[in-house]
Amino acid sequence: MKVDIFMTEDTNNIDENNLYLWGGDFVQGDPKNCVAVALLNTEYTPSESIALYGSLKTENIGIEKIVANIISNPFIRYLILCGDDIRGHRSGKSLIALHKNGIDENHRIINAPGAIPYIENIGEDSINRFQKQIEIIDLLYEKDHTIIDKVVNEYSNKNPGSFGKPFIAIRLQPQQTKSIDDKRALHSKIIISYMGKIKVR
Repeated sequence: MKVDIFMTEDTNNIDENNLYLWGGDFVQGDPKNCVAVALLNTEYTPSESIALYGSLKTENIGIEKIVANIISNPFIRYLILCGDDIRGHRSGKSLIALHKNGIDENHRIINAPGAIPYIENIGEDSINRFQKQIEIIDLLYEKDHTIIDKVVNEYSNKNPGSFGKPFIAIRLQPQQTKSIDDKRALHSKIIISYMGKIKVR
């Protein structure tokens, strides 16, 4: 694993090869749209005209993926959380706590309610960028599709423009040998310690 920063000179253009490098369970839409949606225990499917949407499940690596992927696209300025928070993980409230409070000296999200809310794989510079670039729209426990659609459309129409240059918080180095038959999902190829730290199997 390698952590670094990638920036382009032209903030009006996007190098799509440098978007969303961590991967995850999400769908890409218009990379210049300003809205991303994180889904928690809901069957809601947003319009693919937004920049990005996908599920948030855990209060450590799940949050890290969202932060790292979102700040790679400076056009994303709003993150809408919707659906029921996940019992035990409390990943939605933990993400809100990260955005509001950051992390302490032990990498724990300050005042997060999740069971293991440790951020081990992205730096404080990435968290600071996330806090400055993104406004979180808290629709936790809202599952009415009509209401969510209305909020998504409202914020999509704001169009505040690019925050600046893309910020690449983390790159996962490809393995030197890889079987074409290995169809495991990304999360099955990594091990998470009790502190939330990850390593490749």
